[in-house]
Amino acid sequence: MAKDQKKYDLILDALQQLLRSRSVQTISVSDIAQAAGIGKGSIYYYFPSKEAIVEALVQRNYEAPLKTAQHLSARQDIPPFTRMAMIFQACRSSSTEYSKSEASTGAQEKAFLHQTYMNHLITALKPVLSEIIRQGIQAGEIHFAYPDELAEMVLIILTVKMDNTIVPSTKEEIERTITALVSLLEKGTENPPGSLDFLIK
Repeated sequence: MAKDQKKYDLILDALQQLLRSRSVQTISVSDIAQAAGIGKGSIYYYFPSKEAIVEALVQRNYEAPLKTAQHLSARQDIPPFTRMAMIFQACRSSSTEYSKSEASTGAQEKAFLHQTYMNHLITALKPVLSEIIRQGIQAGEIHFAYPDELAEMVLIILTVKMDNTIVPSTKEEIERTITALVSLLEKGTENPPGSLDFLIK
């Protein structure tokens, strides 16, 4: 029997609504079921736990950069660094939208959801960015021996700085950090200074 997408979304909508006034720790599966107007048993048909509902909510709300990344990984007609820049922008846009959507939650709740969000973003984007880097290595445009590790380092720095909750920074500090990241990328991939500035435009 196929699962009902409308009911699936209804459950996620209910959790999102509850999170506007309560912390995730105080919300039970029964609360979500009541807010969704469905039976508690129906929840478990779609999700094994409350944690799974939280993860699904994060994935649904911030899947746009992941779709962008997955599409870009196959576009070998676009230079690797250009695709990386597009992923950077997708991460930035996702982070901005995330901050807006969670504006009404408390500090502790924001921290929990941000951690879930960042873990999801890094885990999902790492293999895609790694593949783009490998394609760049094969094309002779990127010179680096550790594509997986480079992808992970770039994503960790991007998500932490753009999320701006773990190490709160001013706009200028964030820009300097991203500029430093680009400078390291230039040196590490044997590209001339300033050649990858477009990554942060």
